[in-house]
Amino acid sequence: MEIKDMRPETLLAQAGGAIDEQSGGVVPPIQPATTYVRDEYYNPLNPNNVYARPHNDVVRQAETVLAQLEGGVAALLFPSGMAAIAALFRTVPSGGRVVIQSGIYWNTTKWVREFCERRQIVVDEVDASDAAALEAVCSKGPANIVWVETPSNPWLKITDVGAAKKAAESCGALLAVDSTAASPVLTNPLKLGADIVMHSTTKVINGHSDVLGGVLICKEVSPVWEEIETDRGSAGAVMGPFEAWLLLRGMRTMAIRVERMVDNAMQIANYLSDHPKVETVLYPGVPSHEGHALARTQMPGGFGFLMSFLVKGDRETALKVAGRLKLFHRATSLGGVESLVEHRHTIEPHTGIPETLLRISVGAEHADDLIADLGQALGQ
Repeated sequence: MEIKDMRPETLLAQAGGAIDEQSGGVVPPIQPATTYVRDEYYNPLNPNNVYARPHNDVVRQAETVLAQLEGGVAALLFPSGMAAIAALFRTVPSGGRVVIQSGIYWNTTKWVREFCERRQIVVDEVDASDAAALEAVCSKGPANIVWVETPSNPWLKITDVGAAKKAAESCGALLAVDSTAASPVLTNPLKLGADIVMHSTTKVINGHSDVLGGVLICKEVSPVWEEIETDRGSAGAVMGPFEAWLLLRGMRTMAIRVERMVDNAMQIANYLSDHPKVETVLYPGVPSHEGHALARTQMPGGFGFLMSFLVKGDRETALKVAGRLKLFHRATSLGGVESLVEHRHTIEPHTGIPETLLRISVGAEHADDLIADLGQALGQ
């Protein structure tokens, strides 16, 4: 049996079969060289390696594992999730059009708006979890990219990837999906119809809050994909070998981490849903969530580790709850083994985020300890 034919848990634990054949080591080596030698006839000793900007073995190993996890044909790593997003949108010509989901990760929205304004690219924003609304916006005319994020951050809305693909096809656009809050363990957008999937590998794919990174994975190698690959190699938006090695190391435990984090999140969501000082829980695993039925179908591995909830009261009430938490670190980001809490209105008050919303990234601690921490912070 080949590694590529194995289940995700095995593929990850084996790091895609990336051992060091020269030494016999069971983990891949790090090659930090920035340049590679040639023979007396000026032929590269290794035809795959000429210069570190586009060529590094451990980067390719990590890309191979990610492509296999998503069911894609190729992957490209970048030094951050935003670098990956930027690489995709830079393929849109001046005067083009993009359709992006509203209410998603704010820095994505901000960067796309500013970039498209400089390039005279039309930006249409729509709540893509409303399939009819997305279809209506796409029908306005040709577009280059339809960008959706599911589950969305921080609203936890679920977008139907299959319906989004049909909408994108209607206007001749590629469908790109930010699947960071799901991970390849929980859902595979390429198998649902997406053309390209993006992850901030900084988050759960690495899982240890110590590596910045992003990845694009494609269903097929198209001219757009080739343009992205060429631009990355030329412009130098590459991940270094040490970061790629740490990323690959973190990926080995991703299946185990995600399983624990999803189980914790479900227990916490049930607890918060029944708490008298919580107004609303935004988590697709809760049956009352408007995207619950779709999430059950689209996320067979589980409902994720990210959730938001609204505290009863006002802004000061929510800040006091966040301030009393002991195990949940007050910090930005998500997907690490440590649990985090963020008062989103403090970070982005201009986006319409409720002042009472707290977003939590559920880690791999014991669920009972996390629930006890939330209980004492909210007031039993």
